[in-house]
Amino acid sequence: MCAIVGVYGAKNASKIAYYSLFSMQHRGQESSGISAADGEKIHLIKKRGLVTDVFDEPCFEVLSGNCAIGHNRYSTAGSDSVLDAQPVFAKYKLGEISIAHNGNLVNKYEVRNELIDKGAIFQTGMDTENIVHLIAKSQKDALVDRIKDMLTKIEGAYCLAIQSRSKMFVIRDRFGIRPLSLGKLKDGGWIVASETCAFDLVGAEFVRDVEPGEMLIFEEGKEPKSEQIFEPDYHPCAFEYIYFARPDSIIDGKNVYQTRLEMGRRLAKETPADVDIVLPVPDSGVAAARGYAEGLGVPFEMGIVRNHYVGRTFIEPTQEIRDLKVKLKLSPVKHLIAGKRVAIIDDSLVRGTTSKQIVRMLLDAGAKEVHMRIAAPEIKYPCRYGIDTPTQVELISSSNSVEKVAEMIGATTLGFLSIEGLKESLGNDRNYSLVSFDGKYFAGGNAKSPSCNDC
Repeated sequence: MCAIVGVYGAKNASKIAYYSLFSMQHRGQESSGISAADGEKIHLIKKRGLVTDVFDEPCFEVLSGNCAIGHNRYSTAGSDSVLDAQPVFAKYKLGEISIAHNGNLVNKYEVRNELIDKGAIFQTGMDTENIVHLIAKSQKDALVDRIKDMLTKIEGAYCLAIQSRSKMFVIRDRFGIRPLSLGKLKDGGWIVASETCAFDLVGAEFVRDVEPGEMLIFEEGKEPKSEQIFEPDYHPCAFEYIYFARPDSIIDGKNVYQTRLEMGRRLAKETPADVDIVLPVPDSGVAAARGYAEGLGVPFEMGIVRNHYVGRTFIEPTQEIRDLKVKLKLSPVKHLIAGKRVAIIDDSLVRGTTSKQIVRMLLDAGAKEVHMRIAAPEIKYPCRYGIDTPTQVELISSSNSVEKVAEMIGATTLGFLSIEGLKESLGNDRNYSLVSFDGKYFAGGNAKSPSCNDC
């Protein structure tokens, strides 16, 4: 998960980065940071907390310059150290450098151990530190060549924004696992962001997606230079469409809302339910629930109210906090639910904790039956490309049948979208990364890397 943004050639680069990170707060809530370069020095501010907690007006006096990169951290490791916030800044032979990273390097431990053997010292568990060391230790003369050298030594999923005192480099891995788009600002500057919803907020025009395996180089007075570093082997992550991305974003040419709507329609065909109303688990289940209701010809109702001042439970670091936040976050509209046979639509089912509490909440509100439907396939395998599923033991569907999971969460019936249904909903024009569902890795997935610790 995580969000990254890079702004180049803009007067208020750090403010544009701030608003962009604000629009992508859903991609990470543990910490936020922005570094800005003015041609002579890189200035950095990063702290734990939401974007609005970290930055105030005096921050932008410090963050001067026409180039800024920023990062929202997606918590999986549970660390509470500000050192785990990004961007990561360092001084080295060529000057100063700052790096923001979204992804997970599956050969993190092998690279780190080799660096430690050569005398490197690490402050955190982040694999972004690996990238800093690899660039600093490279024997190439120019930064661009050091970056290329570094890229030959890392494997996995990554989108990188790398900032020197005068340039910005943006790279997407050759698999295109995580999204990254290029936009043009009204004042002539450029912006790169994890999601296009950032462009909408700052008034930027979408130009195109950064291609898998591509590096963009931003330099004063020049158009961005594109260089294809690796041959593309396109495997975008299906979870971006299922859960991660905001519904108004366009990920690699596909509108997220429309794909979720199609998932719901397909789900209605594959696993219908004899119900009176269809409810979504807000917010990421809304579009799929509308599609499901449309497919069944049953009324769609917003029968669960979400408190938007409570964070997304999926990305909280401890199970205890997840349990509490479900109760804080969701409330039933009892007069819509009482005496009804209810279909409740969610985007995914990981551990089952949230689903169990939602089913219980609906039954307590007077629902006659609760039929849970999931607009994604069963999650049976951990994903080492940056999703919070470190071990199979935590995945309720990895060792239980659909009927057993239904019993465990207390639902009348339970149904999932098939893998084939997901592919058809997304469009069969691409080979999506479906690791969580089929366990098939294509980029060093067997490397020792339990989860995304750096984002």
